[in-house]
Amino acid sequence: MELIREPDPAALNGDTPTMRLFSLLELIASKDELVTLQGLVAETGMPKPTLHRMLQQLEGAGLLIRQADGRHYGTGVRLRRLAENLLLNATHYGARHAVLKNLVEELGESCNITTLSGNEIVYLDRVETPEPLRFYLRPGSRVPVHCSASGKMILSQLSPGQRAKLLAHAPLKAYTPKTVTDLGVLEEEFTRIRRDGFALDDEEFLPGLVCVAVLVPAPAGRSNLAVAVQAPVMRLTADKALQTLPALQRAAEAISRVEAEGAADDTRTATS
Repeated sequence: MELIREPDPAALNGDTPTMRLFSLLELIASKDELVTLQGLVAETGMPKPTLHRMLQQLEGAGLLIRQADGRHYGTGVRLRRLAENLLLNATHYGARHAVLKNLVEELGESCNITTLSGNEIVYLDRVETPEPLRFYLRPGSRVPVHCSASGKMILSQLSPGQRAKLLAHAPLKAYTPKTVTDLGVLEEEFTRIRRDGFALDDEEFLPGLVCVAVLVPAPAGRSNLAVAVQAPVMRLTADKALQTLPALQRAAEAISRVEAEGAADDTRTATS
């Protein structure tokens, strides 16, 4: 499995202004934290006025957003939507969709692939069960991060400080009587999720809906993809959901291989 190359700060000395802007954007997007002008100067060795001008250009284009303190920068909505569209319309979509379709045939329930975008979970792909009673959600749909199985699964990889920062901007709304809105209780659940390797939504987002999710392994560390199965509680109780884990984990491994092959194909195309 091929590792993804980390952005090189030296690449900011590109041949054209456009490539230098792109390299700066790539560097910022690779980080798990907000960046500052001074920090980027220290990391890249570029002149402060030059970096300041580049940050202003990226902010003006909606690709970066400056925080309320005026010093820190993070990825903007336009950049996140670009990332979502790349995942939704990737050339290896067909292979990924085939894995999901086979999973639905094996489990008999609706399954989906999701990613974290901002403070929401986005459905990248979904295959519906043939059962007449089902909850319909199309690719591109967004669900809350704190009460969805995929959201909790992806959040479990973050540090408590990172989670607190993210959830501070995501109102912990109670969608059902079972929704957990207490950060302390959620932290206890994240500990369990990291230990057991799966997350459960037991009617926490929609009444009558049960969902279980696992991570799609990522070769370079933290994953931003999850695969999940969901069904009405009369067909999939919380206890019964655990029986789906072997199939979910096999599908997650298969999707991970598809993603790695897609990345390798993109690299070969770019260098050919």
